[in-house]
Amino acid sequence: MNLQNNFLNNLKSFNEFGKTTFIDLFSLDNNFSVNRYINEFWTSKQRAAHSLHEISYRACFKPQLPRFFIDRLTADGDLVYDPFMGRGTTILEAHLSNRVFIGCDVNPLSVILIEPRLNPPLLSQIKDRLAQLNLNTSDNDFPEELLVFYHIETLKEICALKKYFHNRENNNELDYIDQWLRMVAVNRLTGHSNGFFSVYTLPPNQATSVKAQKKINEKRNQVPEKRDIKKIILKKSKSLLRDVNSNIIFDFENKKSSINAFSADKKECLITRSAHHTPEIKSNSVKLVVTSPPFLDVVNYSGDNWLRGWFCGIDTKQLDITILKKLDDWKSYMQQVFKELYRILSTDGYIAFEVGEVKKGKINLDEIIVEIGLNVGLTPVGIMVNSQNFTKTAQCWGIDNSSKGTNTNRIVIFRKI
Repeated sequence: MNLQNNFLNNLKSFNEFGKTTFIDLFSLDNNFSVNRYINEFWTSKQRAAHSLHEISYRACFKPQLPRFFIDRLTADGDLVYDPFMGRGTTILEAHLSNRVFIGCDVNPLSVILIEPRLNPPLLSQIKDRLAQLNLNTSDNDFPEELLVFYHIETLKEICALKKYFHNRENNNELDYIDQWLRMVAVNRLTGHSNGFFSVYTLPPNQATSVKAQKKINEKRNQVPEKRDIKKIILKKSKSLLRDVNSNIIFDFENKKSSINAFSADKKECLITRSAHHTPEIKSNSVKLVVTSPPFLDVVNYSGDNWLRGWFCGIDTKQLDITILKKLDDWKSYMQQVFKELYRILSTDGYIAFEVGEVKKGKINLDEIIVEIGLNVGLTPVGIMVNSQNFTKTAQCWGIDNSSKGTNTNRIVIFRKI
């Protein structure tokens, strides 16, 4: 109880960014009520986090969000879990904070994105491996429809790199350096600058269709230029590694990080399956859950990642990714997830469940999540609204960021008693 009281008192008195917390009471029909705390609890600055986070992925929250809860609700060695890990923001923050972690996502792309950043190679090793790669090929077996994104020579090299990773993985030869190179390549496939393999297109977290790209090319009167794939991978690697120090660099002699290696000995794992059924995780073992689920039909994770899936040999259309268009279906699935979260959460463990904004604020998913948590036996201890734009006089549920998208996070905090 002391931890809970300290946490809530911290929310009440929080003024790190010069704003005072506004407190509002949310009540349910069953006479249950809980406080909402509205403030700017973490910075809106894009780069105020570790450089290893700078991997693009749709609908991911800022690293400051999981760090806020990890710092206040856990201690060194505690187990932190994210059942919808996406690009792995919570997992990486737990790792950097010397916590044990478990991550889960139905999309195998998630493991490809996060695992290499838990044990990053040295820049010298990346340079050496790139120098060894032979991407020159006369092979004309490539998907011609992708020429709307790439110069023909660039596409041939991409296909050669794809084949290299495929062969290495099939022969059990894909090591941590290869995994790093693949992760970086996945994130350089398409984008809107010459720092990507492609011609100008949508941001790297959202691959457009071939048909749509043809229209972009026509509108901009552009044709794909040849890109230096190895140079681009090396440049991005330098950027990702700029904050890496001896505390997290992999210890090659002992096969572990100097403080908190990704290690089976610590019961850490990355799981590819649906979040409502995770038998790999022991009951009553997790100290903190920090996550953000799929928000109804806001994001098409399968469609956005089709090109990344192609490169990694993943058929995203065949994945059982949760895209629920009806609120009742979403509530039903979240009820299943929360039953599983209750099982694995330790007594006095916490859940920070972020639901952002959907339908321009017309549907308050956080209020729905409060009821779902109560239904499975969890105790809601507070609702946080992190907003970069609010005033004391604003109606709490009328916070309007007046922009496309949102700067607001809505997080329901539960405790298992």
